[in-house]
Amino acid sequence: MDASPLILSIATTCAATVATFFLGLLAAWWMYRAQAQDGRRVWGLWGWGWRAFSLRGWIDGLLTLPLVLPPTVVGFFLLLIFGRRSLLGHALERVGITIVFSWPATVIAATVVAFPLMYRTALGAFEQVNPTLLQAARTLGASEWKVFRRVLFPLAGPGVVAGTVLAFARAMGEFGATLMLAGNIPGRTQTMPIAIFSAVEDGEPRLAAVWVALIVAISLGMIRLLNRESKAVRKRVRAEVGPTAQGEVGELPVVPRVVGLRDGEDATSSALEVDVEKRLERFTLKVRLGAGLVSGRGAVGILGASGAGKTMTLRLIAGVAEPDGGRIVLNGRVLFDSRTGENVRSARRRIGIVFQDYALFPHMTVEENVGFGLDALGEAERQRVVARHLERMHIAELAERMPGEISGGQRQRVAIARCMAIEPDALLLDEPFAALDPHLRRKTEEQLRETLAEYKGAVLFVTHDMEEAFRFCSELVVLDGGRMIASGPKQELFERPRTVAAARLTGCKNIVAARRVDVERIAVDAWGCELRTASAVPEGLTHVGVRSHQIAIVEDADNAPGATGENTFPCWLMGTSEAPHEMTLYLRLRAPAQGSEPAHLQVDLGKDAWRTLRERPQPWHVKLDPARLLLLEG
Repeated sequence: MDASPLILSIATTCAATVATFFLGLLAAWWMYRAQAQDGRRVWGLWGWGWRAFSLRGWIDGLLTLPLVLPPTVVGFFLLLIFGRRSLLGHALERVGITIVFSWPATVIAATVVAFPLMYRTALGAFEQVNPTLLQAARTLGASEWKVFRRVLFPLAGPGVVAGTVLAFARAMGEFGATLMLAGNIPGRTQTMPIAIFSAVEDGEPRLAAVWVALIVAISLGMIRLLNRESKAVRKRVRAEVGPTAQGEVGELPVVPRVVGLRDGEDATSSALEVDVEKRLERFTLKVRLGAGLVSGRGAVGILGASGAGKTMTLRLIAGVAEPDGGRIVLNGRVLFDSRTGENVRSARRRIGIVFQDYALFPHMTVEENVGFGLDALGEAERQRVVARHLERMHIAELAERMPGEISGGQRQRVAIARCMAIEPDALLLDEPFAALDPHLRRKTEEQLRETLAEYKGAVLFVTHDMEEAFRFCSELVVLDGGRMIASGPKQELFERPRTVAAARLTGCKNIVAARRVDVERIAVDAWGCELRTASAVPEGLTHVGVRSHQIAIVEDADNAPGATGENTFPCWLMGTSEAPHEMTLYLRLRAPAQGSEPAHLQVDLGKDAWRTLRERPQPWHVKLDPARLLLLEG
């Protein structure tokens, strides 16, 4: 039996698999980046680009087309490209190269029909990788090649191996396109599938069966081998979540000051200047703020409900998303300017960002994560810097652990150490405590204060937790529906919010419609009363608010229902809600509730005060301090 079909098939399949592997990865990476750019210009390998939204779908269709076309049709197209009468074929023949009816033709045919399997599988594997990990790598100074080599490719490894398996199997079994382009020349282009066809045509079914058995055995063996490798890759990159320990932390708040810019205010002396807008699905985000360096002050808190635009603001500053207009300047460096077209890549902005899910690379150890952005340093210096930051965050003992082997609090500290190791000019924190339980949240919050004690850059802190913002930040910017509705020192913002949205976001539970009666008096129709104010009532007043912990339940010596006093009213208890250290009382003013009438006020009261109050007969009396009333515009 002539063994040449076996040798030719193995050589063809191996060559086609190698070609398909690299071509498929390159095409999948290009298409993945085009999709990630969401319709913006994607620059190619030779300096020119495509508009992804107009050509991406057509290119994807062309790359996938050999998967759905009959192999003979694919072979016919290859003849049109490489045949002797084609322009390319004629040009190649002039330099002594003939493609048709040659062994290279078998490789080309097998590569073309196997390519879509590698391309589609690799693209699907890339799409399964958490894009935040790639964004984190870019903010640490990684080039696109390093992002691909160190993060995307390793994490997509199982899918890439699966694509290689499918490409090998498809190349091994290729018949139609090979017959059209390479023909059936024994010892030259006759692969095993063609040998099977020839044996059946010549009336030699036993010989055909032998070739079938060989091709099945080789394909199954290679698939088994590659699947074992795929399992090994999956095991290396899998990140299993399971908290194991909680570290000790410290305190001392000394961090940068950030202030919101108001109309006409000069920000040229600020370390960070942001004035951008971005069209989103539900609204247009518009943010204008500046960050200066004032020792001893806390971070700026960007406060807002979910979906208000907080995280997008950080993404725009870090460069992982592009504004539609505006300007970003850091320490005098223009990072983005829509008028001049300037847009510095995130890898060159020197801005560290701690993502909400920490975005640690699951296939790297803690030590490798922290040192990821330090390639410019020598090995000894890199190890020294990594060791210093691990020690500073009290996680030196975790250096050889994988992210899946440490707790949520420890992962948060690794993420912070990774950012601080590159010595960023600004640090952005995206709800860094959101995934932690309350006890661990307070501890890691204190640890972060200690870490930032000597940091000289600007710090932006995103949160939707009013109490967290109050504890950690000295200045606040409040976002609502993409708009900055308030900004300034936290005390001022909590004591004198100007709008209903700002009052709600800063934790005010009692907000009701009101109207101006005179310069120091308002009417609250829902409560059936008028209230005196401590300051002049603004003309645009629509609501009044009062914080639940600032409502006093006063003593009434005679316990008389008709007792009077300024902004003092009788009240009846409608219900309670218990917390570990306080009670929330739901009260109705002036008269007991009838039927399903709602409560007027929520009052937060300590447990000791509640134990005394509940023994007193009703009605009780509440006093709404004129100085504590929030005069709001809707």
